[in-house]
Amino acid sequence: MPVFETSAALLLLWAVIGYGLGSIPFGLLLTRVMGLGNLRDIGSGNIGTTNVLRTGSKKAAALTLLLDGGKGAVAVLIARAFAGDDAAQLAGLMAFVGHCFPVWLGFKGGKGVATFLGLMLALAWPVGITCCATWLATAAVSRISSVGALGAALSAPFWAVLLGYADAVLLAAALATIVVWRHSANITRIRAGTEPKIGQK
Repeated sequence: MPVFETSAALLLLWAVIGYGLGSIPFGLLLTRVMGLGNLRDIGSGNIGTTNVLRTGSKKAAALTLLLDGGKGAVAVLIARAFAGDDAAQLAGLMAFVGHCFPVWLGFKGGKGVATFLGLMLALAWPVGITCCATWLATAAVSRISSVGALGAALSAPFWAVLLGYADAVLLAAALATIVVWRHSANITRIRAGTEPKIGQK
C-alpha cells in the first residue's frame, strides 16, 4: 500500500522530484570526469549516449546509457512505492522532460531515449522489454541510432495495448510524440540519406 494519498500537492512534489532526477546530465558529467572533453563541442553536442559514443569511449557511452535509463526507472519506482501509480507515471514523465530540458543546461538537454526506455521498464516491464527489443532490431537493421529510437518510441503505445497495459497508453503516446519532435532534425537527415551510421563521428 502507498504510504501517502496522491493529493494534488503530493503529485506536484513527485513531478518536481522526477524532473530533478531526470535533469542530471550524466553524459556531460561522465565525459568531463573521464577526461574526454566537453561533450557540447563533440559531434552533435547532444548529452545522450549516441553522442558520448562519438568520443571514442564505449565505456562512457555504456555508463551514460545505464545512468540515463536508471534515472527514469528510479523516478518511477520510488514514486510508485510512496505514492502509487499516478505519481509513478507523472514522475516518469517529468524525469523524461528533465532529461530533454534540464534547467542546469539552459533547457538544452538530450533526446530522452534511454530515459524513456528506463521509465517504461520500471512502469510496465513487458512493454519496456519489447520497446528495447524494437530499438535493438530497428537499429541493427538500419545501422542508424535515431531509427532505432523512433521505432522504439512509436511502437510503445501499441505494445502497451497488446500487452494489456491500457493505463500506460496515454503516457507512452505522449513520450513517443516528444521523442519524434526531438528527432525532427534526424528525420530530415534520414529522408535525405545523410543521417550518420552508428559509430560514425
